[in-house]
Formats: sequence, C-alpha cells, structure tokens
Amino acid sequence: MTAPGVVSGPVLGIETSCDETAAALLDPQGRVLAQALWSQVAEHARYGGVVPELAARAHLARLPGMVEAVLAEGGAAPAIVAATTGPGLIGGLIIGANFGKGLALARRLPFYAVNHLEAHALSARLPGVAEPRPEFPYLTLLVSGGHCLLVETRGPGAHRVLGRTLDDAPGEAFDKVAKMLELAWPGGPALEQLASEGDPGAVPLPRAMRGRAGCDFSFSGLKTAVATWLAARGERLSRSERANLAASFQAAVAEQLADRARAALRMVPACNTLVVSGGVAANATVRAALASVATEEGRRMVAPPPALCTDNAVMVAWAALERARAGDPGQDLFVSPRPRWDLACPSLRSPAPHVGRG
Repeated sequence: MTAPGVVSGPVLGIETSCDETAAALLDPQGRVLAQALWSQVAEHARYGGVVPELAARAHLARLPGMVEAVLAEGGAAPAIVAATTGPGLIGGLIIGANFGKGLALARRLPFYAVNHLEAHALSARLPGVAEPRPEFPYLTLLVSGGHCLLVETRGPGAHRVLGRTLDDAPGEAFDKVAKMLELAWPGGPALEQLASEGDPGAVPLPRAMRGRAGCDFSFSGLKTAVATWLAARGERLSRSERANLAASFQAAVAEQLADRARAALRMVPACNTLVVSGGVAANATVRAALASVATEEGRRMVAPPPALCTDNAVMVAWAALERARAGDPGQDLFVSPRPRWDLACPSLRSPAPHVGRG
C-alpha cells in the first residue's frame, strides 16, 4: 500500500481453516488474477469426517507449491498478504497463517490476519457477484458446517451479532442425518441430491424456534427427531422412503432458516439486503426459501455462487482488501491463530467498533 485506504498492488489470500487448501491473487479492484483450491474430501471420506492431524499435514504438503503456482499464473508480486487466522482447526490455521506471515516478513509486506467468518460475510461484495454491490449495512446469514449466525454487517471490522445457533450448525446436522441415511461423506450435497427425489411433506418434523422472539437457531432437536423416526421404523428403508425423509429434513432446515431470517430483517430496517453465505448457502432449497422471505419483506437477497460459498481463498484476499481500503494498515504479524474467534470482534489488535449482541 502507498497510503491508508490506497492499495497499490495485488492481494494474496491463503485459506487453510479446515479441509480445503486454497490460495488466490486479486488485483486492487478485487478481480481474480489467479486462484487454486485443493479439497481433501478423498483423504477424509474413509473416516466419515475431517481428521484434524491429517488435514494439517495435507496443508503443509500442498500450500507452498500452490502459492508459488498462483503467483506465477497471476504474473504479479503481491502488495498485501492475508491468511485465515481463525476460527477453524488449529493445526491448519497455524500452517496457513505462519506461511503467510513468513512471506510477508520476507517481502516486507503488510500481513492481514483474516477472520474466516468476516470473509464469508464480505464475499457478496466481490466484483461480479451482485449488481449493484450490497452496500453497508446489510444483514448476513452465515450458514455452514460449523457456524450459523445472523449478523448486521456495518463494514469491515464492524458486525453486530443478532442471533446464533444454540447447539448444532445446519451443515453439521446435514452431515449427521446423511450418515443416518447411509449416504457418503460429505453429507450435505449427497442429502440434497437424494432429497430431490422425495416429498418434503412426507415426514412430519419439528421447526425449532419458529415464531419465537429473537433470531437464535436450534438444530439438535430436528436431528434427534430424524433419529427417533428411523428407530421407530425398525427396518431398512426403501429408496423412496429415504428420499422422503431427506426432503422433509431439508425442508425443515430451510423453513427454520427462513423464519429466523425474517425475524432478523424486522430488527434491522436499515438493511436493504440479505446476504447469505457459507457452505449450506449452496443448497438450492435453502436459497429459494431465503429469497422468498427477502422478497416478502421488501428486501433483496444476495448469495455468492456456490464455489464462493464454501471455503476459498478469494474471499480471504477480498476481506483484506476491504480492510485495507477502510484504512486498516494490516499490522497483524503478532496475531496468533485461534480455533474460536467471534465475528463480533474480528480484530484481535483492538476492540471492534461494535461488540456483542444488541
């Protein structure tokens, strides 16, 4: 950077928070010059979930060559280095953040420790995702395998948490129900495919928290209801029965997300846009339910394309670019990776402008 708020060259983003190794190079306007992503699904599938130690080793093996290839393809040296520094699996975070810090130190560049949740929240503002670009403030619904929260996004480093899951995240519930249905891991895409063959009204399932004050979520009861229904059957289900159960579960998740989003939209009348991001935002039924609610409430819904809903380095680089434009100098070399990092305080160097609920 040449001055606060002015970005003089490309931004390199690094993502290693879970089981995707990713790097991306963006120009100062946020256009993608080069990107690469390697998923570890095949390595973890035999275990039915992510094994943290294996994930960390895979990041260590893949990341250096991936960054080298992205910089070569992009054809430009970075002016800023950014890496996901939390929340996530600590082994992967250490590898990605320390690699980024080392590169920044060696090249005497600013380093941005990026909050993974903030990167999701800001990703809808990437060039080409939505026209016009969502303006602050907007309501963010972040739905993924590890997180579910509603946030008033006022700008980089400025988020007010309105509601969050009290137990399971929706992506976690998808994976666990998929396992009950003997589907392959990762369960979310497999369950969505099976649900496309079923009747969403076939199995009565609860919609936790629907109509209640506030906008918190709960998915553990829904997961238990599925397990109870399966136990009561006491026999192997036909393909059509499994499809009906999958469709009914998916519909229940989508309706709860839509109900809580409606409550949050009514709490923030100044927010004209509902931004939906995170891995579960790639689910077509979920998107449709949320788009319907946004329309009914007189708002616009924006969701990044599915490839940008899951973990990726483009959003990490973009989050750093947004912060740089806002005048943040990116002096984050002494920010330590952390597995838990609340979006209400995305900066670990100083308190965020808006902290906590309310």
